[in-house]
Amino acid sequence: MFLPAIRGFCRNFAQTKARLSPGTLYLMEWLAYPAAIIMGILLGLLGGGGSVLTLPILVYLLHIPTGMATTYSMFVVGVSACAGAVNYIIKKEVSWRAVLVFGIPSVLSIYFARKIVFPALPSIIKILGWPVSKDTLLMMIFAAFMLLASWSMIRKRKSGMPSEPGEAKVQDARYILLLLEGIAVGMIVGLIGAGGGFLIIPALVILMQLPMKKAVGTSLTLIFINSLLGFLSDLQNAVVIDWKMLLIFTGFAFAGIVGGTLLSRKIEGERLRPLFGWFILAMGLLIITEELILK
Repeated sequence: MFLPAIRGFCRNFAQTKARLSPGTLYLMEWLAYPAAIIMGILLGLLGGGGSVLTLPILVYLLHIPTGMATTYSMFVVGVSACAGAVNYIIKKEVSWRAVLVFGIPSVLSIYFARKIVFPALPSIIKILGWPVSKDTLLMMIFAAFMLLASWSMIRKRKSGMPSEPGEAKVQDARYILLLLEGIAVGMIVGLIGAGGGFLIIPALVILMQLPMKKAVGTSLTLIFINSLLGFLSDLQNAVVIDWKMLLIFTGFAFAGIVGGTLLSRKIEGERLRPLFGWFILAMGLLIITEELILK
């Protein structure tokens, strides 16, 4: 009874969206820059998670094709992570051993994803007999990533995390898990341009027994290295970059990070994390609706 009504509403909404005036599209493009500031504020305030908004902003507000948007996202995420990582490096709150153990498989996985997997994806892919475009598939993977990220933010963190400086001796079995995590994060960065911090931080805390602050600093350093290496691999593929737009967008995001870092001294980011998690959950569901129903 309700399904035909929902389908009718979605069909009418999609037709309305297709008739957007040039003025409306222009306004949407300008909204992308305040959105970049908000993304930066969240990243600076929460220490992670804000970068998950980068790809939707680039695709839905700036109307950049998904493949190119993943390239831009890696640059924005990399520069944003660098801005946060520098502070932790100065304070010596980065585990370089973890960067090495986690980073090597990540970098190799990113190279594999950008050089082999991404170019090999056909423009139309059949899934269970249903034709799906490459861009739609990438956005659906990203939406799944957002749902996982939202869950990691909404759920309560367990107490008993390491709080004292130093690192525990990592067992061989845990090195294998770190290796697998590194490969998974590399594929995420390579395919959808996200940072993957929600995967990195738990691995560093649980498997390497790093204190939370050191895990965050190490995570930002890894995200910086992974994202910019992924971006550089695309430059080797002769990808044409709109540097003016990209640098302006990144500049707004950077300004937001500075503001978020200042706000973090007055506002406890952990209290806002569950609320932001629900927002990310809603965004992920909207992307699924957009890609599967409204297109």
